[in-house]
Amino acid sequence: MPSSPEISTDALELLGDEIRQLRKARTLTLDQLSTLCGRSTSFLSKIERGAARPSLTALQDIAQALGVQIGWFFDESEPVPDEERPFIVRSGRHRRLTYSDMVSTDYLGLEDHLLSAGLDGELAMGMSRYLPGGSTGDDMQIHEGEEAGVVIEGTIELTIDGDTFALEEGDSFSFPSHLPHRYANNGDADAKIVWANTPISLRQK
Repeated sequence: MPSSPEISTDALELLGDEIRQLRKARTLTLDQLSTLCGRSTSFLSKIERGAARPSLTALQDIAQALGVQIGWFFDESEPVPDEERPFIVRSGRHRRLTYSDMVSTDYLGLEDHLLSAGLDGELAMGMSRYLPGGSTGDDMQIHEGEEAGVVIEGTIELTIDGDTFALEEGDSFSFPSHLPHRYANNGDADAKIVWANTPISLRQK
């Protein structure tokens, strides 16, 4: 009788870590995630500990609840060396971020990509691409922490607490995130900024 295939415990632990990091970045408890994805808290806890193997259907439900595509958990490119995984993200391997329960921010003309190696620290770094006319929305954002960044391509209008600043390539910024703020590209070409914020949060407020 053929034996069952051996499953890498490292792969299961890595998957669990990814789910835990995303859940915490979205400030969700296990109970809240359970409600959102329709899976039991105990099952989710086992997955995060690398002690359970979710089916693709379960993983799709979890991904949807966390606001990412299921591909977030799979890397079809070359394997990442173990010594690099906690620290390094190579060009072309930046994962796209979404927020709250949205699957995509395309309707905003905005793409956010994670530049940090993970979401388990106190600081996140990313890159945002704004299409012409793209923005973070018509309303102002308010959330905890601080954010800073630099424009690396195009022009950005950054509104902070009622004041609007026209930023060009090479200009940088920093401000406390509790001040109402908004990013917009009112130019006729794509714009990109590299940003950092703390504490990590993937929920727009």
